[in-house]
Amino acid sequence: MDLRGWQIASIKQVLAFGGEDEDTDTALKFAYESLSLPHPRATPDAPLAAACAGWRGAPGDGGVDRISSLPDEILRNVVSRLPVKDAARTGVLASRWRGLWRAMPLVFSDANLLQGCREDPLWRPGLENTLGVTNEVSDILAAHPGPFRCVHITCCYLDMNREKIKGWLKLVADKGVQELAFINRPWPLDLRLPTTLFSCTSLTHLHIGAWKLPDTATLPSAVAFPHLQELFLSLITMKDRDLAFMLDMSPVLEVLTIIASQTDVHLCLVSRSLRCLQLGMSSLGDIAVADAPRLERFFLLMTTYSDDEPTIRVRIASAPSLKVVGYLDTKLHQLQIGVTVIEDATEVSASFMIPSVKILALRANFRVFTEVQMLSSFLRCFPNVETLHVEFAIADRPTGKHYGKFLSKLSPIECLRSHTKKVVLHEFRGDLSEVVFIQHLMQRVNQLQHLTIVLSRIYYFQWIT
Repeated sequence: MDLRGWQIASIKQVLAFGGEDEDTDTALKFAYESLSLPHPRATPDAPLAAACAGWRGAPGDGGVDRISSLPDEILRNVVSRLPVKDAARTGVLASRWRGLWRAMPLVFSDANLLQGCREDPLWRPGLENTLGVTNEVSDILAAHPGPFRCVHITCCYLDMNREKIKGWLKLVADKGVQELAFINRPWPLDLRLPTTLFSCTSLTHLHIGAWKLPDTATLPSAVAFPHLQELFLSLITMKDRDLAFMLDMSPVLEVLTIIASQTDVHLCLVSRSLRCLQLGMSSLGDIAVADAPRLERFFLLMTTYSDDEPTIRVRIASAPSLKVVGYLDTKLHQLQIGVTVIEDATEVSASFMIPSVKILALRANFRVFTEVQMLSSFLRCFPNVETLHVEFAIADRPTGKHYGKFLSKLSPIECLRSHTKKVVLHEFRGDLSEVVFIQHLMQRVNQLQHLTIVLSRIYYFQWIT
């Protein structure tokens, strides 16, 4: 399934999570595999036992162990790249290796204990497999003295091990975990997240998935993630106040990603540290960038509106460092800059332009007159765009008209006239309205150096056949 081609109805079906259908699996795979889940540097591809069985030494060396004579720093590097079970076993190779695993920061992923979980992010292990793995997880976390650099717990049936997972979280908190991926997989998707997580004050990167956030109003006011730089929430059930609490307790947060939220997302962003905001595959209410002086990237991907409102209000009040914005949908999003709502016939003035933006992505249907007007208004709000992405949308109710004359009469748009050097057009289907828009660009983008046209998958298969 082409994620970018999903329609709003399909996304709403995913967000309802009525069952284990294809759309839900696609959302799960996208959330678990495609974004910023931190990856441990250890690799399971060359297990220690297999490597030792195949090693015979160099000709004429008499089987001398030359590896053990390497400096400690190199040996620690070798051990750090082994799966955790093999890393722990290195102590039996020679006295030189004893204690190396325990002396290094732990890098651990429970996926390395289950081959199926490594190979397929949607694999659902049998009960007999996961019970053994949960015991191994407990043993490994207890055996290593810390600190823990990176821990991934993503493959266990966590709802069947609620007391154990509280113990795991206490262990990783006590041993200074820095990067934690804690995903309740495969089901249920609304298991309440243990409050023990909030004692992990050493975290720098956190990905939590398929949980229901606890009532943050009951947590101590002193709770904080003072070092957290990246927060990734996938398939999370939460209230607006819980999200606001997570942001308030993360004073140095730089990247916030919310994918496939199980509840409507309403956000009023006030952050002195955030540099990247990514919202995808979720139903959104009002989204406001109220005060974010360091924000550089603002992404909206495959979003739809909540049941309460027919459009999504996207308000940008104060973001002086903003460089990348997209995708703004001319049908779905109502853009507000400062106190001014941008309408399809708005005469944009310098008082509500955002001159810092260099990369802009828009989505519009060129067979709907109001969307063509709105696209023009959006473009005027970003006068210094150097790279422009435009996605051609499919009309729910096309008007049957083409707007070449309207486009030709538009007053000059500053970014197209003076700054835009690269244009990328997505989902091209060969519709006449799309062709007219391309002709319009060719006549008005004076500094154009690169034009890329990406065919729609449907159009591509029609063309090659």
